[in-house]
Amino acid sequence: MLFWEWEYPPLGEVHHLMVLCFHLQHPHLYSPEGLAHARQLLDQFVVQGVFPAEVRQQKRAQVNSANRTWKITGTPTSFGAYEFPVTWTITAVDIIIGGPENYCERVRGWARSIQQVLSRPYTK
Repeated sequence: MLFWEWEYPPLGEVHHLMVLCFHLQHPHLYSPEGLAHARQLLDQFVVQGVFPAEVRQQKRAQVNSANRTWKITGTPTSFGAYEFPVTWTITAVDIIIGGPENYCERVRGWARSIQQVLSRPYTK
């Protein structure tokens, strides 16, 4: 996906969603606080329709490493996890199988699907 975004620059318009989706589906890549922050970002992008430039401007001070008291990246001893089992409806493989055609629409759909899955109430 990164290759496509590099090879076809207009596809980079969804880079923020692609990275966020991949990481949300691999929560151990985040710290617990990083995962919570990423979930908030997803809601801002998908539900509220906020653009990446707006988020960067709003959160610049909050996520600046000089100001932040929490880690974004997970470590072997402190990593993100979901409180319930998650079954994803769309994964990176689905995006790749489709090739670069309609990539932006598929990544946006991926983001919506993750937001929907994570918003569902979990019952045992």
